[in-house]
Amino acid sequence: MIREMQERDLDGLLELYMQLHDNEKPKPSKNLNKLWKQMIEDKNYHIVVAIEDEKIVSTCVLVIIPNLTHQQRPYALIENVVTDINYRKKGLATACLEYAKEVAITKNCYKIMLLTGAKDESTLRFYETAGFNQNDKTAFIQWL
Repeated sequence: MIREMQERDLDGLLELYMQLHDNEKPKPSKNLNKLWKQMIEDKNYHIVVAIEDEKIVSTCVLVIIPNLTHQQRPYALIENVVTDINYRKKGLATACLEYAKEVAITKNCYKIMLLTGAKDESTLRFYETAGFNQNDKTAFIQWL
């Protein structure tokens, strides 16, 4: 099942994020709960999740960004794409990206951007197969 996050999804999402760049699972805190509430209530912030075996096994984040160009149409950014190592190669990440694309279309976005730190060809091919290309823009990152 592919759907948007629900308030009860925090723990499962944090478990999955541990497989994204070897993140540590944050401990419960007032700040974590405040951030989660903010994310849930933000109409421009969408966490798409794939559920199998009653757990979150794949996800991506879609952020809609208001814009004054392109006839004031917003654009979208996708981040934090990850699938549980035991559920890969089943089309779950593709389904999450497709769901995110539909949200972006519904919100009248004129483009979706996706950045990846991955360098391996299989990951780059995966994103190209999902409809993204490496040719139209050049990305620059400044870590803070």
